[in-house]
Amino acid sequence: MYLTRRALIAGLLAGVSLPAFAGAPVRSLRPVPRPKGITAKSIKKRHEAPALEQILQDAGLSGRMSVVVADAGTGKVLESYGENTGLPPASVAKTITSLYALNHLGTDYQFNTQVVGTGPIVNGTLKGDLVLVGGGDPHLDSDGLGALAAQLKARGIKRITGKFSVFTKALPYQRSIDAGQPDHVGYNPSISGLNLNFNRVYFEWKRTAKGYAVTMDARGERFRPLVRGIKMKIVNREAPLFTYKKSGSSENWTVARPALGKGGGRWLPVRETGGYGGEVFRALAAQHGVKLPRGRTVASIPAGTVLARGDSGPIWKILRGMLKYSTNLTAEVSGLSASRARGSKASNLAASAREMTAWAQGAYGIGSAKFVDHSGLGDKSRISARQMTNVLVKTGWNGPLRPLLKDIRLVNSKGRKAPIAGVSVVAKTGTLNFTSALSGYIDCPNGRKLAFTIFTADLTRRSKISKAQRERPEGGRSWGKRAKRMQQKLLRRWALEYGVA
Repeated sequence: MYLTRRALIAGLLAGVSLPAFAGAPVRSLRPVPRPKGITAKSIKKRHEAPALEQILQDAGLSGRMSVVVADAGTGKVLESYGENTGLPPASVAKTITSLYALNHLGTDYQFNTQVVGTGPIVNGTLKGDLVLVGGGDPHLDSDGLGALAAQLKARGIKRITGKFSVFTKALPYQRSIDAGQPDHVGYNPSISGLNLNFNRVYFEWKRTAKGYAVTMDARGERFRPLVRGIKMKIVNREAPLFTYKKSGSSENWTVARPALGKGGGRWLPVRETGGYGGEVFRALAAQHGVKLPRGRTVASIPAGTVLARGDSGPIWKILRGMLKYSTNLTAEVSGLSASRARGSKASNLAASAREMTAWAQGAYGIGSAKFVDHSGLGDKSRISARQMTNVLVKTGWNGPLRPLLKDIRLVNSKGRKAPIAGVSVVAKTGTLNFTSALSGYIDCPNGRKLAFTIFTADLTRRSKISKAQRERPEGGRSWGKRAKRMQQKLLRRWALEYGVA
């Protein structure tokens, strides 16, 4: 059974699972060459854990692998394959970013967003300008802006005589994290000093008797202000799914009508972060009885009085959430902020990533590793499994990273929960098209502590994916599933081989 183009587009839009395309078979049709360079102890038969080389061979994965497991205390490598092969770490790069941010910002660092007034308040009128000042907070949402508007109301402000402005330059502006991604994917937003709702807008559509009712809004838990500076037009075409064009201060999207179905919604990235944040704050201020003129962006913060302020939680909590949900914007903001704290004048993500690379090379002795961003979304970053495992060992079992990593559930070959008594795994996952990564720690019942890294990537196959196909390329899901099954088998092997007395 083949998918029609219409069915494919509809599936991409709604974000539902699609049947797998005709990808590579789970087993190669030809014998897979026996991997070279394996260093492993003999398997204890009573554990019934297959050998490392057998697990890698059975995975049937195209591309290259870099695998290491080591004693987390001594750093002694227990097993490895391709340990010095540099591959893209995908979102495992966020572990390096977390260490970079903690080192330069401190565990209790907080982002803040302020509203500054340049004049006195007289009978409900601010005699001067009002400026919304972004401090880079990656978790700022519409509810947070609503809380700032409530603080203005509490001060008795109802109107201003001057201008309303937005300051976004606390961090350098980046149109997108990775220019090679499709325009419409929400995980590739713009970055600036004002980041609202992860710099995404919610597109919702409902079928009506006359066609479709479409809204664009900045929804939070409490507030759902409409956004008029970002527009959506429904177009009669089969493909592409979305198009994007900036016109003046307006962002203009189109969507293919056949993809819409009865109704639905999805988040789309925002590129004009200052205009978006200013429009939403102006709408929320109005809901609190504060009338503001249309906003504009400014290059500097004028002298004035802080009238409202919102602080984020401590960065260690922000980083823990980032590592759990793998939010790219949070990683980039954290890395950029760390570079600024380091004294760097980096004007873009690439320059900031070079700062992080230099720091990591010096701190952990990983001289050939390099990073092109802080999130791992770009596929030009390189680090080997040996280098990444060395970072884990040097950071230490009781260091700052392990408590931030997420629990990894052990499953069997059918994906069903299958724990091993006394074994716990915490790690960071990483996924790009035809790239899969996992790195973290294993706590064993015999008291042994392990550090491990598993990198797999088919860069040749990845390079052949067109920009339009990158959200869901043919064969990508089946390849990724095989990579994850292999990771689970390796975790089970290591826990049984080295962790059970």
